[in-house]
Amino acid sequence: MRVVVQRSKQAKVIVEREVVGQIDAGLVLLVGITHTDTEEEVAYMADKIANLRIFEDETGKMNRSVLDTGGAILSVSQFTLYGDTRRGRRPSFIEAARPEHAEPLYQQFNEKLREAGLTVETGIFGAMMEVSLVNDGPVTLIVESR
Repeated sequence: MRVVVQRSKQAKVIVEREVVGQIDAGLVLLVGITHTDTEEEVAYMADKIANLRIFEDETGKMNRSVLDTGGAILSVSQFTLYGDTRRGRRPSFIEAARPEHAEPLYQQFNEKLREAGLTVETGIFGAMMEVSLVNDGPVTLIVESR
């Protein structure tokens, strides 16, 4: 599992000219799932991201998590995170999980974040989406499962 984590001041996702998910301050997660991912990776990643200390405390150090700040999550499925560009000019997506494997794990990932106490908004799995955000910092990290 691979997730691009972006600290944001506000973000939204639009599908067919309609806002389907929107948050104020928090994290935007671009979520990629590979064919070997299991519920174990989902649980690990949800816990890791919910507790990732990337928000500043009163001294300006990154010591607070999205849970600590009361922020929200905008989670967007993104199979292109497993695009392989090492050969040729067109990415290969062979490492991206098929939708029948990826979608249930993506839904479980979002549910684990909710169980941790977070508000989670999402895009629509498999849809063409427009994602916009105001990146705070900017802070952008790539988090991968074990």
